[in-house]
Amino acid sequence: MYRIRDEWGEFLVRLARRAVEEYVRNGRVIKPPEDTPRELMEKMGVFVTLNRHGLPPERALRGCIGFPLPIYPLAEATIKAAIYSASEDPRFPPVREDELDDLVVEVSVLTPPELIEGPPVERPLKVKVGRDGLIVEKGIYSGLLLPQVPVEWGWDEEEFLSQTCWKAGLPPDCWLDEDTRVYRFTAEVFEEEKPGGQVRRKPLK
Repeated sequence: MYRIRDEWGEFLVRLARRAVEEYVRNGRVIKPPEDTPRELMEKMGVFVTLNRHGLPPERALRGCIGFPLPIYPLAEATIKAAIYSASEDPRFPPVREDELDDLVVEVSVLTPPELIEGPPVERPLKVKVGRDGLIVEKGIYSGLLLPQVPVEWGWDEEEFLSQTCWKAGLPPDCWLDEDTRVYRFTAEVFEEEKPGGQVRRKPLK
C-alpha cells in the first residue's frame, strides 16, 4: 500500500527541481506553494538525488542529501534537501547554472528508521534488497544508503551492509560488531525520466 500517491510524487519532484533552479540561478530559497497537498505538509524523512542525465549505468551522481528522520514537513524538507544536494554535498562542487538542463531529479520519501534487533550475524536475514535502505551507526560515525542503491549495483544483503559501513567511514565488517547499530527503512522513489521530463515511480526490485 503506497503512502505517497503518484501525483504527490510528481509534485515533490517538480518542487525539488524548482528549488534547485531558483537557488542556483537567483540565490533564492522558495517556500511550499499554496496548492501543496495537505498530506505533503506532514513530517516525513526525504532525500533528494541529483543525477547527470544518461541511461543507467552511465547516469552519474551529482549530489544527494536529505533527512532520515521526520523532522520537517515533507514539502519543506524536500526544498531544503534539494538545495543542499545542489550546494552542500561535500563530494561535489556546487551545481552551476549551465548544468541545470542536464540534471535528473529524484525524490525518495522515507519511513522512520527501525532498529534491527538480535545477534549481528543474523542482520543479513533481516534485510531485503529491493525493499530496505540502511543506516549504520557506531560512536560518532554514521552512514546511510537508500534502497535503490544495492539494486543499481547488484549487491546482496551482506554486501549492502558492508557498503553502508564503508559509507559511514567504518570497516566493511563492522555490521558484525555488537556495538554497531543498524537501522532499516523503506522509501517510495520518484524520478524524472529526463531533465524536466515526465515523472515516474521508480521500481526498486
